[in-house]
Amino acid sequence: MTDTIEASPRIALIHALEESVLPARAAFAADWPEAQPFDLLDTSLATDLAARGSLDEAMTERFLTLGRYAAATEGTDGPAKAILFTCSAFGPAIDAVKRALPIPVLRPNESAFAEALATGGRIGLLVTFGPSLPSLTRELEEMAGRPVTVKGMLAEGALAALKRGDAASHDRLAAEAAAQLKQVDVIVLGQFSLARSRQAVQQATGLPVVTTPEAAIRGLQRAVGS
Repeated sequence: MTDTIEASPRIALIHALEESVLPARAAFAADWPEAQPFDLLDTSLATDLAARGSLDEAMTERFLTLGRYAAATEGTDGPAKAILFTCSAFGPAIDAVKRALPIPVLRPNESAFAEALATGGRIGLLVTFGPSLPSLTRELEEMAGRPVTVKGMLAEGALAALKRGDAASHDRLAAEAAAQLKQVDVIVLGQFSLARSRQAVQQATGLPVVTTPEAAIRGLQRAVGS
């Protein structure tokens, strides 16, 4: 963290999955305890996207509403200095919020992708929410600005296991799926809720593993300090 970062900036966290809340909070507690994060949760975003199959104008408008609300909140620690979306399947809608607001707005995976691209050009991308995989793959390829190999993998059943409270099965399924990612330099865990399986994935693959919450904290620190 640089000396230019405000002592205790107010950071808005906007979630589409309740399983993203605790990993985000844990990352702040471990890596940026001085920050003042607060949470907005709308679980209908994920279910509505899954039902519709793609983003539409109405969904984008909902993101703009959430972003404007988050930016307008103000407490004793002042207004929000940045917004972090933790929902990985909504890149274009988050980009609309970026364009609409004057404060930094981060997609959940952009910092993790930047760190992975600095590691190598063959990237494994592990997800537990299927609809996020095509958009995340496109986002990663666009960010690269050069030819890269992106190998995506869905950990079938892992998110359902986590939702029913079976964290051990979630981590096992994530590790088993990650082990199928061959000839990659680094693995990105594409959901915030996947961060808890980092050790299991590393043990199963022997590869560097980038998690989105920790990378996002570093990205927020740079954004707020710039």
